[in-house]
Amino acid sequence: QVQLVESGGGSVQAGGSLRLSCATSGFSFTRHCMAWYRQVPGKEREAVATINGAFTSTYAKAVKGRFSITRDNAKYILYLQMNNLTPEDTAVYYCATVAKWYCPDGPAYDYWGQGTQVTVSS
Repeated sequence: QVQLVESGGGSVQAGGSLRLSCATSGFSFTRHCMAWYRQVPGKEREAVATINGAFTSTYAKAVKGRFSITRDNAKYILYLQMNNLTPEDTAVYYCATVAKWYCPDGPAYDYWGQGTQVTVSS
């Protein structure tokens, strides 16, 4: 079955960096759109970054220039490098996938990981 397992979250001071990983199995990783979302309690889940089967990526305005999404098609792992973190980046971060080459505009994803907490202190 499809599995998405996030890791790499933690606590960091503002200005610091973290790299999230999403280990995957059970589907054709190389042909799937992959995405990172995040959610703060009481707010809707929001897209952070997406990467399609052609390695084309998109970013939310709030993270552009600071975050980088990459995928390792040999290891079936999705990454999110987060630099220059701010307290506003504090959230639970989720990995998601959909069985499409190109990524949808909204949160129309088939599978989600369990999430990893990122906490940024000022």
